[in-house]
Amino acid sequence: MTEIPSPGLGTSGNKDAGQCAETVQTALELGYRHVDTAQMYDNEEPVGEGIARADVSREDVFLATKVLPDNLAHDDVLETTDESLDRLGTEYVDLLYVHWPMKAYDAEDTLPAFDKISESGKVRNIAVSNFTPELLDEAREILDNPVLANQVEMHPLLQQEELRDYAKKHDITLVAYSPIMQGEADDVPELRDIAEKHGVTPTQISLAWLKQAENVVPIPKSTGEKHLQQNHSLPDLDAEDVEKIDSINREERLVDPDGAAWN
Repeated sequence: MTEIPSPGLGTSGNKDAGQCAETVQTALELGYRHVDTAQMYDNEEPVGEGIARADVSREDVFLATKVLPDNLAHDDVLETTDESLDRLGTEYVDLLYVHWPMKAYDAEDTLPAFDKISESGKVRNIAVSNFTPELLDEAREILDNPVLANQVEMHPLLQQEELRDYAKKHDITLVAYSPIMQGEADDVPELRDIAEKHGVTPTQISLAWLKQAENVVPIPKSTGEKHLQQNHSLPDLDAEDVEKIDSINREERLVDPDGAAWN
């Protein structure tokens, strides 16, 4: 199975072109090797600019983007992926996602396009996002290529036990978005306690818990160099720390649009 570098850099919401390019460049030069974007984020061009400006070889960067739900008809997948490559300034992406299984998504029509574009060499690995186990079963049945990853919201208040078990069973990586609960990690007492023990922030504890989990890669988003560095420099949690987080019985989903597969 292709290893996805961890942690990655999330870029959702980073639409200021100058700031986005600078953030990507800074992150890569700090040691990040995985950058995540999407057609929906409207920042593929500055993401590509940041990669080009960084003192890091393109071959050393694991670059992922996602096809907009409106663009998931077969021919639209092919056309808009080429457009994404143009905006990113690259001949290939390391990972191409179905962003959401909604709107134009039809498994029998959409997924063969992902196989086709993978065979062309423009996409090195195929992935999905916001898929349930049932949708994963369907996708794996239709695709000729393996599903490398399923990107889902995951953090200590949404631990995704069912999807984690599925990922381990089928060699799929869960790429965790909103891994620091959109800045709410400080509000979780268990994370505060463990953070104090290690002399770090609750955000770093949330990320460390995800990074240490089997088949999980967090993609925190931040812009300032200080936070980028903190999100990349994570403590090692001991078994007691992990058990304390695993036992949190609160659950809070932050991203829950109409039409999501779990609704």
